[in-house]
Amino acid sequence: MDEAKKLTKAEGTRLALRLFANYGKPYLRWFLLAMLCLLVASSFALAFPFFIGRLLDSAFKNRNAHELNQTLGFLVGVLGLQAVFSFGRAYLLNAIGERIVTDLRKDLYRHLIGQSVTFFANRRVGELTSRIASDATIIQGACTLSLAEALRHLMVSSGGIIVMFLTNTRLTLLMLGIVPFLVLSAAFFGRRIRGISTRIQDRLADATSVLDETFSGIRTVQSFAREEHEIGRYSQFVEAAQREALKRALARGLFNAFIVFVMFSGVVVLLWYSGHQVLEGRLSAGQLMAFMLYTMAVGTAVASFTELYGEFNQTLGASQRIVELFATRSEIADPPQAKSLVSIQGRVEFRNVVFSYAERPEIKVLDGVNILAQPGEVIALVGPSGAGKSTLISLIPRFYDIQAGTILVDGCDVREVKLTDLREHVGIVPQETLLFGGTIKDNIRYGRLAATQAEIEQAAQAANAHEFVTKFPHGYETVIGERGVKLSGGQRQRIAIARALLKNPKILILDEATSSLDSESEKLVQEALDTLMEGRTTFVIAHRLSTVRRANRILVLQDGTIVESGTHDELMELEGLYRKLYDLQFRDEAVLTELGTEG
Repeated sequence: MDEAKKLTKAEGTRLALRLFANYGKPYLRWFLLAMLCLLVASSFALAFPFFIGRLLDSAFKNRNAHELNQTLGFLVGVLGLQAVFSFGRAYLLNAIGERIVTDLRKDLYRHLIGQSVTFFANRRVGELTSRIASDATIIQGACTLSLAEALRHLMVSSGGIIVMFLTNTRLTLLMLGIVPFLVLSAAFFGRRIRGISTRIQDRLADATSVLDETFSGIRTVQSFAREEHEIGRYSQFVEAAQREALKRALARGLFNAFIVFVMFSGVVVLLWYSGHQVLEGRLSAGQLMAFMLYTMAVGTAVASFTELYGEFNQTLGASQRIVELFATRSEIADPPQAKSLVSIQGRVEFRNVVFSYAERPEIKVLDGVNILAQPGEVIALVGPSGAGKSTLISLIPRFYDIQAGTILVDGCDVREVKLTDLREHVGIVPQETLLFGGTIKDNIRYGRLAATQAEIEQAAQAANAHEFVTKFPHGYETVIGERGVKLSGGQRQRIAIARALLKNPKILILDEATSSLDSESEKLVQEALDTLMEGRTTFVIAHRLSTVRRANRILVLQDGTIVESGTHDELMELEGLYRKLYDLQFRDEAVLTELGTEG
C-alpha cells in the first residue's frame, strides 16, 4: 500500500535541509548576489553606531563644527547606500523564495497526481491540498523573510561583537556573559514550539479536509439539513488548532519575556559598568554611545534569532510532512523497461486473475477469473452487489495491480507496458460523471487536448449533445460550474460520452450510464452510447435489460468468480443465478417494455 512514509525527527530534519538545498541550487548565482548585497548592507549598518559616536565626540569632546558637518555627511551617505543594498537583498531573496516554492508546488503536485487510486482512497483530499498550499507557504516564508533576517542578524551580531572587542574588551566580555542563558532558553523553548507548530498544521489540514468535503457535497449536506453538524465538525478542528496556537503563543510569550528580562538586565549592568569607565576617563561619551548602539544591535539580533529559531522549527515541521509525501512511492508505476503500446486492436484477456485489496488481503475480491474479449465484442457484467464487477473493470486500465494471474491487452501484459499508453487506449464513462469546472468545450476537449473546434462539435453531435449546447447563450464556451452542477444528469452524461468519443479508445468501460436518468434523457444517452460502442471492445456493468440483451456475451459474477457465461437466451435456459437476477432486476422492465410495444 502506498501510504506516506513516516520519518523520524532526525530523518525529517536531514531530508528537509536537503530539500532546501536541492531546490535552492538552480538559483545559487542569485543567492550569492543577494549575499553580496546583504554583506554590504550589514557593513553599512555596522558603520552607523561608529559615525553616531563620532558625531557626539565632534560636538561635545572636540567641539569642531567642520568635523561635525563632515561626519553628518558621511552618516547620510552610509544610510543611503544601506537602503539601496538592503532593497537588493530583500528583492533577490524574496524572488528566490517565490521561485523555490513555485518549483516545489509543481513537483509535489506532479508527484501526487502520479500516485495510485489506493493512495487517494487512504488520504483526505483536503489534507493533501493543505500540504501543497499551507505547508508550502510556511516554507516560502523561511526561504524569503526568515532566511534574509537570519543572515542579516548573523552578520550584524558577529560584526558588532568584533567592533566591540576592538572598542573595549572588558565591556564586551561582560555583555557576552548573558549569551549562554539565551542559547539554553532558545533550545528549550524551540523544541516545544516546533512540536506545537506541527500539531497546528495537522489540525488545520483536518479542517481543510472538512471544508473540501462539505463544499464538494453541499447538496447532500443541505438535503439532510446537516449544516450545523458540519459547522460543528469544522469548529472542532479549528478550535483544536486554536488551542495549540494558544500554547504556542504562551511558549513564545514566556520565551520573549525571559529574553527581554535577561537583555535589559544585561544592559543595565553594562551601563553601570561603562559609567564608571567614563568617570575614570577610559571611555569617551561618543565611544560609550557607539558601544551601547552596538550592544543594542547585537542584542536585537540575538533576540531575533530566538524568534527565527521558532519559525525555523515550524518550517521543519511543514517540510517534514512534504518530504514524507515525496518519499511515498506509488505501487502502480511503469516497470524499468516498459514497452510502448502505440496502437491496439482491442483484444482483452484475463488469465486466472486473483485480486484482493491491500487493506483486506485475506478477502479475494476476484478469484481465478478467466475472460477473453475479442476486438469489438460487447461484454456485459452482471451479478449481485459485491460480486467484483467494478473491481474487474478497474483492473483493465491498471488502477490496481493483481496478486496472481495475468491481464493482457493485444497479448501484452498490462504490467509491462507504459501506463500512459495503456490508459490512452481505454475510455471510461462512469455512472456518476465527473466534469471539471471550466467550459463545455474544455470538458469535451479533455478527451484529446489537441482537438479542433470542428472535431469537438462533431463529437458532441455524435453524443446527442450539440443541440442542447448550442441553446446556451455562450454555446461551447458556457461555464458549467464545479463538477458540472449547472447541467442536468443527462446533459453531463452526454458531455462525458462526447469526451470519450473524442478520445477514440479501442477499449471502452461503461458503468451503465443510463441507470439513474429519466426516460427522455435515457433514450438520448443510449443512442449516444450505441454510437460510442461501435467497433470498440466494451465492458459494461449492466443495470438495464436493454444493455444486457445488446451484449455479445453476458458474464455472471458471484463471490469473485464467473459462475455463468452466455447470451441472454442461453442463460435464461440454464435457470441459474442469471435467471434469479433477471426475475429480481429485469422482469419489471421487460414487462413495461412489452406493454409499451403493445400500446
